Amino acid sequence: MWSSRLGRPRPLACGVEELRRRRREREAALRKARREQQLVSKRLLREDVPEEAAGEGADAPLGEAEVQQFLRLAQRGTDEKEREKALVSLRRGLQHPDTQQTFIRLEGSMRILVGLLTSNRALLQLEAARCLHELSHSEQSAVAEACLPATSYLLTYLSGHSSDFIELCLYTLGNLIVESEAVRKQLVPQGIIPALAACIQSPHVAVLEALGYALSQLLQAKEAPEKIIPSFLDSTLPQHMLQLMQPGPKLNPGVAVEFAWCLHYIICSQVNNALLITHGALSTLGLLLLDLAGAVQRTDDAGLELLVCPVLRCLSNLLTEVPVEAVGGQMLLRDERIVAALFILLEFFLQKQPSLLPEGLWLLNNLTANSPTFCTSLLSLDLIEPLLQLLPLSNAVSVMVLTVLCNVAEKGPAYCQRLWPGPLLSCLLNILALSDTEVVGQSLELLQLLFLYQPEAAQAFLQQSGLQALERHLEEIQLRDRVHAVQHTALHG
Repeated sequence: MWSSRLGRPRPLACGVEELRRRRREREAALRKARREQQLVSKRLLREDVPEEAAGEGADAPLGEAEVQQFLRLAQRGTDEKEREKALVSLRRGLQHPDTQQTFIRLEGSMRILVGLLTSNRALLQLEAARCLHELSHSEQSAVAEACLPATSYLLTYLSGHSSDFIELCLYTLGNLIVESEAVRKQLVPQGIIPALAACIQSPHVAVLEALGYALSQLLQAKEAPEKIIPSFLDSTLPQHMLQLMQPGPKLNPGVAVEFAWCLHYIICSQVNNALLITHGALSTLGLLLLDLAGAVQRTDDAGLELLVCPVLRCLSNLLTEVPVEAVGGQMLLRDERIVAALFILLEFFLQKQPSLLPEGLWLLNNLTANSPTFCTSLLSLDLIEPLLQLLPLSNAVSVMVLTVLCNVAEKGPAYCQRLWPGPLLSCLLNILALSDTEVVGQSLELLQLLFLYQPEAAQAFLQQSGLQALERHLEEIQLRDRVHAVQHTALHG
């Protein structure tokens, strides 16, 4: 059975360049998938008085007559206290979707609310803004579009003096931006980017966090790469954003998380990543990763993964834009610290957040793909065995681990000598007993690279009945060519 199939010429399946080409195609598909994973969401700020926080009356929707009554009292009440109370009642009613629909159907309702928003009474302005905020949290695009007349005023108020009011306006705009293209079309020409750029100078952490949220919503828009991100990159926002992500005593985790996701969406757009690198994005992200690795050793804070995830994605995607070795001093990642830090984080993920293991491994893949330096670090720090210990966790993790090992093996004989001998052979034999096509296929590529550069590996494989392990996969169309290639390399070199 073996001899008849081994006699067929299969020149492409045995070539190192073909192995590299196939792997790069899969990596490109994985990168695209990670770029397309976004975090469209909405935020809701509520500072209710105690009885409201307990839920008293908050669940009852308002009828049309009640909405009209509260609007009339808010507009023409006998004193400011009565007007404010009417707006509070309306705002609580707007927490219910049915009341939101009733409100936008009423003719003139939004005009009255905007009038209150633009009045010279600070308390009425604040309550009107809170009503708009409740409306902005609706999942119905019609409700967001009904708020259009208010958006230009919300934008204007970003230059105000009250940090609480600015924060409320930012979250409201962020909610409306993500829901409605019409809102974005109105705000972009009106100067939302310069308005947000002014906010980043705020000394208030709450404002900066709200700004990061609003920006992340704007940068995820489908038209962002053409109509929004170029203006963003031309502003002062990127430099200030990276400054706020610098590790140190002034780093605020909440602010850093928001801006890390902003950076992720900008990088994924691929509009001008070279500019981000010029601004020091690689250096900032690399130092932040080192800082996070130290933090997970000092604390059990479960919130750290909220920042680790976007930092890993940003670094991974930026590394696909430029060869690691060409980045030079910009990256500050040319020594073994970054590899050691990454393995500290992998251990942390294994214990606390296993779902993030593929993210860490994807960064390790991009570091080792074109860099002999990082492959050398992996070997000199004796990290191959800890890497192999991740193989049984899941198919996705197995594929990434095997891909990293392929990156090391393809660097040539000197690297394969460091991989072999060791526990790698028994691991690969175990993998060949699996049924997952992608995992087995990646292990076959690794075997073929090892056999090409390390003939002793092929001999050991044959001695341990490796050919029988391959035989079970011959009927699988996707793997047949690769199985034949491995067989041929093992037997003939």
